[in-house]
Amino acid sequence: MGDSRLNTSRNAKEGIIGRAGKTTIAKRDREKAKQVQRREKDARREQRKTEKPARPSRTEGEDPDLAGLQWGPQEPLY
Repeated sequence: MGDSRLNTSRNAKEGIIGRAGKTTIAKRDREKAKQVQRREKDARREQRKTEKPARPSRTEGEDPDLAGLQWGPQEPLY
């Protein structure tokens, strides 16, 4: 008999649904600040995209970074 009481009280406690806690004003302010920062960051990204100079088309010929290099071991610079 004692066991049945424990089971019924346990089931009664499990049936109770907790409610969400109160959203504090500070949390609301933090969330708004995050949204503002996200919008500003997106705006900066768009601005950089528009200001970014277009890459020049690749010209045929020797790559300036590889100019003067030869296959195999390189001579010392100094």
